[in-house]
Amino acid sequence: MIGNEQAIESFKNFKNQYEQEFDSPIADNFIISENAVKKQARVYKSVLKLDKNFHIYIHGDKELIEKGFDDGRAMNYYKVYFKEEG
Repeated sequence: MIGNEQAIESFKNFKNQYEQEFDSPIADNFIISENAVKKQARVYKSVLKLDKNFHIYIHGDKELIEKGFDDGRAMNYYKVYFKEEG
């Protein structure tokens, strides 16, 4: 089940357009592969909104980002690991 109202409406529009264009109905219920969801979640774009100063766009493996807390500054931080700057 899709929980985002905009995504629901977008899917309904796509479904109707697809069914008309290809004269092929799409079932109201279907199974989504858990492996496909996990794979997509790893590369899904997300945005870290930090305070009012920073937006960090993530287009890859979230495992390369480490979140922590600096006791000396009493602030949160993120570490970003990468092989080369592009």
